[in-house]
Amino acid sequence: MTPDLIKVLLLLGLCVVLFIINRPRMDVVALMMIVLLPMTGVITLPQALAGFSDPNVILIAALFVIGEGMVRTGVTVEVGSWLVKKANSSETRLLALLMIAVALLGSVMSSTGVVAVFIPVVISMARRLGLSPSRLMMPLSFAGLISGMMTLLGTPPNMVLDGALRQNGSAGFSFFSFTPIGVVVLAMGVVYMLVARRWLRAGEPEEEKERYRRSLAHFISDYHLEKRGRRLRVGPGSPIIGESLEALNFRRAFAANIIAVERPGRFHGELLHPSARMELRPHDILLVDFFEGQEGREPDPVLRLTELPLQGLYFMERANEVGMAEVAVPPESKLIGKTLIELSFRSRFGLSVVGIRRSGKALPAGILEEKLRMGDILLVAGPWKAIRQLQSRFHDFLVLSLPVEIDDVAPAAEQRPFALGTLLLMIALMVGGVVPNVLAALIACLLMGLFRCVDLTSAYRSIHWQSLILIVGMMPFAHALESTGGVALAVGHLMDAMSGAGPRLVLAGLFAATAVTGLFISNTATAVLMAPIAISIAGYLKASPLPFAMTVAIAASCAFMTPISSPVNTLVLGPGHYRFFDFVKIGVPFTLLVMAVAVLVIPWLFPLFP
Repeated sequence: MTPDLIKVLLLLGLCVVLFIINRPRMDVVALMMIVLLPMTGVITLPQALAGFSDPNVILIAALFVIGEGMVRTGVTVEVGSWLVKKANSSETRLLALLMIAVALLGSVMSSTGVVAVFIPVVISMARRLGLSPSRLMMPLSFAGLISGMMTLLGTPPNMVLDGALRQNGSAGFSFFSFTPIGVVVLAMGVVYMLVARRWLRAGEPEEEKERYRRSLAHFISDYHLEKRGRRLRVGPGSPIIGESLEALNFRRAFAANIIAVERPGRFHGELLHPSARMELRPHDILLVDFFEGQEGREPDPVLRLTELPLQGLYFMERANEVGMAEVAVPPESKLIGKTLIELSFRSRFGLSVVGIRRSGKALPAGILEEKLRMGDILLVAGPWKAIRQLQSRFHDFLVLSLPVEIDDVAPAAEQRPFALGTLLLMIALMVGGVVPNVLAALIACLLMGLFRCVDLTSAYRSIHWQSLILIVGMMPFAHALESTGGVALAVGHLMDAMSGAGPRLVLAGLFAATAVTGLFISNTATAVLMAPIAISIAGYLKASPLPFAMTVAIAASCAFMTPISSPVNTLVLGPGHYRFFDFVKIGVPFTLLVMAVAVLVIPWLFPLFP
């Protein structure tokens, strides 16, 4: 062991200790290593800083922007809604569906990209079900890693091993050679995470604070809106067809507010926000808030309005478009002393007042004629855009409470088709190998900006710099360990220890050597180093090289044991509020289980001796 190798190992040990105690933050530790490694003389300063120009780092940053585009256009909310609907409020079913979906998508595109896109989806789903994100983030990262075991394109190490086999004169792997093993590991992973999630912490204090933010359901309960919302369809031949809302005057005629109008024409129907001049059309669906005391009022048969069922409380099924907020009337407000009708409130602000609280109590019926007083709290309902605009009208209103659902609002929902098209184009470019993955992601970023799915502010804000700095800071260790002979020394000792062992024990030792090596360098570099060793061992035993190469490929994807073993783990570290040891206690047992499966299944699929 050379002096240079001792220096590198000491720094690596220091790094691991600091990661375990979580003091200071991991990204700060990574920056410290960037400074200290060149000072040892083992690597140069350009080598220490090379990670900042690494294509994989740029790829990850670009994928954060793609994920932001999915959030701003509402794609992530739609995916989350579908998963939550299929899960039917069951955390167990949700976890299984999430892992299966991520593994399948990751089998044909970058697992890092899939995980980056799914992080906001998981946060949204956890919020809806009242769960801590830590219960789902690690299953997300595990599924992303397992996706590399599903197909030949699942991860670069698979292609590295395939190329090594072909250069050695072997047949190599087919596209689905990995699939049987990947399916077994995925099934085992789902079952394992259903048990292991109990070992994860409930969440950080700020997350617990998030749980106590008020939601639309709280507003509905506080203002007794549960039975006031109704959906009425305008039938053909109705006398109100062609009439403007101003002329119909629903407030005086029916003691009701029209919160929104659903107009057929899109997948979910176009949701229009009512204005005085809006004219009703056949088959329009009115989202009507009947005032307290009028909830059971039946529509006049002459109007030909058909009542439709509501899904959930009030109008929460359209919570991505229609929201509520509490606003207070400050002392200097010009609204004081005037009624809502005198103010033409909806025409002026684009929102309907559906409740008033005075001295802590919700007022009963008749709020339209109630003169507003200083300190009154109004519950307004309408488009989220209009609700946000109230924050700039601080002379008239003081926004007191915004529901947690506002975090899921898609400010660029109309650009959703362009976001989906851009994502599909990126996947096609990656799968087809038309351009390098990083260029495919950068092209997608530019298209996201061109189609206004993201703006520059949201794009820069979406990048999780802590994760990128951590990845960049750990990259110099790979070069330092290789240049000082550390990796070769460790692998050599392991190979000596396996001399005279049976074929399956050799596979187990090869798996362990690959997995341990992958703790310190990237899985691609691990595959490059271990591929010739695996093929040489097969030649020494006069066995087929396929099972040995497959063992290395599967082991290279088993980066479950630490948050720095793979960018996939690093991505979920912050959102999941995990510590270094969380990955150790969950990842090490699962890695051992995968090793057992690999040693048992691989020789059966790929016979050791032809």
